[in-house]
Parts: sequence; structure tokens; C-alpha cells
Amino acid sequence: MWFTEISVVNKIGRITPNGVITEYSLPKSNGGPTGITAGPDGNFWFGWWSYGAGSLIGKITTSGVVTEYPLPTYLAVPNDIITGPDGNLWFTEFEGDKIGKITTSGTITEYPLPKKNSRPNGIAASPDGNLWFTENKADKIGRITTDGAITEYSPPRGAGDLGSIAAGPDGDMWFTDYADDKIGKITPGGAITQYSVPLPRHILGGITAGPDDDMWFTEEDGIAKITTVSEPSAVN
Repeated sequence: MWFTEISVVNKIGRITPNGVITEYSLPKSNGGPTGITAGPDGNFWFGWWSYGAGSLIGKITTSGVVTEYPLPTYLAVPNDIITGPDGNLWFTEFEGDKIGKITTSGTITEYPLPKKNSRPNGIAASPDGNLWFTENKADKIGRITTDGAITEYSPPRGAGDLGSIAAGPDGDMWFTDYADDKIGKITPGGAITQYSVPLPRHILGGITAGPDDDMWFTEEDGIAKITTVSEPSAVN
């Protein structure tokens, strides 16, 4: 498993199934890596940014060789990154208010969001062949095609700070709303349903599909899951 070490550490880490950790220092200092994902080329791709050195997408081989690709938007602040259905890497630009795409050869394309200060956050590929993402401050769920066409959807009951998003086994996309303590889902057609977490102020974080067909998510002080069949219910 590969992971990022942000802040003063500024490293990419690797941990074996037996718990052996190897760390690789990144070329630039005074910044740090954000999200990381396995690429279709056998390498790992990550976001990186610094107030003094700008923003970039990095690639690291399994032997620790790093290649950097500066983003056109200086303070883009790339956050989450995933492999798209088109074989490219897609990422959110939290400060740049854009969705970015980079090919495995390093060609970058940026797609601006309709509204400034939207703060795109999490991003995930969906079974419908599109990319879905959350907008942290615009309180919207966005969908972008591999050609760059963007559609936005607003939760019917409002939302706070939208965080992570992931594809569910039911064909819908599930996301966290950590300001309002809700788990939401959106269908391919844009219908949104939200479910309140029983105990408030848990500060919801990441979400992913589990092997039991439930969606598992992090809280500030624990792990929880929500079912995807019948009428969902959060379970601590």
C-alpha cells in the first residue's frame, strides 16, 4: 500500500502486508503531497502543492523514482486523484476551482467549474463512465464526462462541507457531508438522497465500498458503515 505524508515530512510512503515501511523524499521542499492512486501504467500518481513552489502532479515508480509535472494553475492545490475510465488520471483543484486531467505521458488539461470558490474536493470514477466529484464550498455534486462536459447537482436539503465520494455497489455515488453529519447518495440521473448519522458532530471523512455491499466511512473518532439496500441506515 502506498500513502502520502504531507506537511513537514513531504514524503511518499510504502508499507508491505507485513508492516515494513519505506519512505521516499520528494524533490521539492516546503510543501507536501495530497492524494495518491495507482495509475494504469503501473506507477503511483499523487498531487503536491506549496505556497512557495506552486502545484504539480507527481508520479513515483515502485522503485521510488519521482517525476513531476507542474500544473498551469500555480496555486491549484490538487487534492484527490483517481484513474478515470479513459486511462487518464483525474484530480480536483481545491483552490483552482477546476477539474484536472493528466495523461500517463504528462499532458495536462484543466476544466474550470462554473462558479468561483467552489472548492472541488473528492473525485471518483463511476460505472456510467463519468467522473463524479464534490464541491466543498458550492455545496454541489458535480459530474464531468471524459470530454470535459460538467453538470452540477444540488442536495435538496442543503449541505455543509462535502468531502469524499465513491461508487457504491448499487450503481449510485455515495459521499460524505462532514459539516451536517450526513451521508448522501446520488443516482446517475442526479437524484440525491441524504441520511443523517445518528450521533452528531462526528466529522465525517473518507468513504469507500466494502466487501459486504455496504459503504464504509471514517469519523473523527471511529469507523462506521451504511447499508445500500432497502432503506439505508448508518451503523457505528
